[in-house]
Amino acid sequence: MSYIDRMPELALVRWLDNGQDAINLLKENKIDIIFLDLHLGETSGIHLLEKREIVGKVIITTAYHQYALKGYELDVVDYLMKPFVFDRFEEAVRKAIRKSSERMRYIMIKSEYKLEKVFIDDILYIEGMGDYRRFHTSRGRIMTLQTFKELERLLESTPVKRIHKSYMANTDHVLSLGSDSLVLKGDIRLPISESYRKMIV
Repeated sequence: MSYIDRMPELALVRWLDNGQDAINLLKENKIDIIFLDLHLGETSGIHLLEKREIVGKVIITTAYHQYALKGYELDVVDYLMKPFVFDRFEEAVRKAIRKSSERMRYIMIKSEYKLEKVFIDDILYIEGMGDYRRFHTSRGRIMTLQTFKELERLLESTPVKRIHKSYMANTDHVLSLGSDSLVLKGDIRLPISESYRKMIV
């Protein structure tokens, strides 16, 4: 019996042995916990995490300890070194379940040559500026080269939503909503597109 079979909370969706199949599966299905080996055919699991091709509650399973720090930087739930026993597997799964039940408190974004911790509640809005995205937060401003598509996926389960081709806003801070604009606390007025307005009303 596999470790997954020993936990009634888990149901195996599919075993996959290459990165592209994993990406396709995640695009078409909501997967709560992802067990990710770092060697997926010609693709590296770390590469897929860095490119945000694989997002979600990820538990890395690998025989290579040297990627543990990188896994932490990419905010994986846990890092299981093969071979691992059932108790260690169960601990990682419990951690993922707890994380799923909690509201996301922060994200890690790439800024220059480091990762910055940004608390969700601190985000007011995100502004597109050419190749850059600027985070406007209650603690200051942060620039990143991450695309809006990447940020939308990273912030999917948070109140920070896309409102315009050039803006995302924290809907928890919206004071009023008009036909073509919204106002955030601090009297910040931002444009809103009709297509995105329907998604946040």
